[in-house]
Amino acid sequence: MVDISEVEVIAPNFKRRLSGVTSTIIQLVPVQRALGYKVAALGPGLPETIPHIRFRDLLRLWSRPHGKRFRVWHARRNVEMLPAIIMRDILRMPLKIVFTSASQRRHSGWTKWLISKMDAVVATSGRTATYLNVPNTVVMHGIDTERFSPPTDKAATRQNLGLDPARKFVGCFGRVRHQKGTDLFVDTMIELLPTRPDWTAIIAGRATGPHVDYEKGLIDKVAKAGLADRILFVGEHTNINEWYRTLDLFVAPQRWEGFGLTPLEAMATAVPVVATDVGAFPELIVTGEGETGTVIIAELEAMSAATGKFMDNDARCQAAAVRARQHAVANFSIEGEVRRLGAVYEKSLA
Repeated sequence: MVDISEVEVIAPNFKRRLSGVTSTIIQLVPVQRALGYKVAALGPGLPETIPHIRFRDLLRLWSRPHGKRFRVWHARRNVEMLPAIIMRDILRMPLKIVFTSASQRRHSGWTKWLISKMDAVVATSGRTATYLNVPNTVVMHGIDTERFSPPTDKAATRQNLGLDPARKFVGCFGRVRHQKGTDLFVDTMIELLPTRPDWTAIIAGRATGPHVDYEKGLIDKVAKAGLADRILFVGEHTNINEWYRTLDLFVAPQRWEGFGLTPLEAMATAVPVVATDVGAFPELIVTGEGETGTVIIAELEAMSAATGKFMDNDARCQAAAVRARQHAVANFSIEGEVRRLGAVYEKSLA
């Protein structure tokens, strides 16, 4: 628990269900605090370890934080913008409201109105920015480049996870569902693996609710293709960074994505990426000269061709791996994201 008098930035989370927004807050707030920003979260669905304030502390928002004229309320959903507008414009609390948009679709009239009332707007990618009708600043997500880093001994990492250290591995990580393109990855592997006996595919992630049957269908499909020992469904893991360290190639086959962190996590781990042209992927991956991977349309033929070319060229994979790590560290650290958000906060307060 944090004393509200010491809080200068409030990060509300008004959804109990775990989502990308919730994960963003969980990852950002501790780093913001470590870098000197006086941030606290508010709302359900957050671990107790995250510095936070209580809802009753909102009654104290008429008082100003030490040395500041305003506090920043950093909203990421409609349900978090509306109460901030009421507190600022009706209750006259000294707040500046910042909103982060990750949406890549046309906003409803209601959302447009809410956004028009913001003091500052952040877009998580250049593509997202094109859907906003107000001035905005692009601040792309970052990751923990220490947690997601190359292994000191890849063979040992594989052995520790029960994998054959002599094989090559291509992975697809994230929720198992149609939107994420898991079936597209499976179909690609069914096409490629029979002629590439030294490669194995790993699918790491969880299927929930209505997607459980979808996963079962994919597992049956793999078994019928005779590849159950080479297309592995390993489930969800808290040590996912260790699974990235087993890989030689990563595939992000999404059909739709708001932003998408998995290519960054792979590149930070020195793994080149084949990704579909969705979300922020084209803005994360360097193609052509100095490549860290390649971007394709979300179709089987394109994915099989691009993935196969990497699988068949060890030198290309290794060169892209080195550049991928350098690119992720230089441009997509979570500390960099925190500092860029800090500049938005300061500008809104000024």
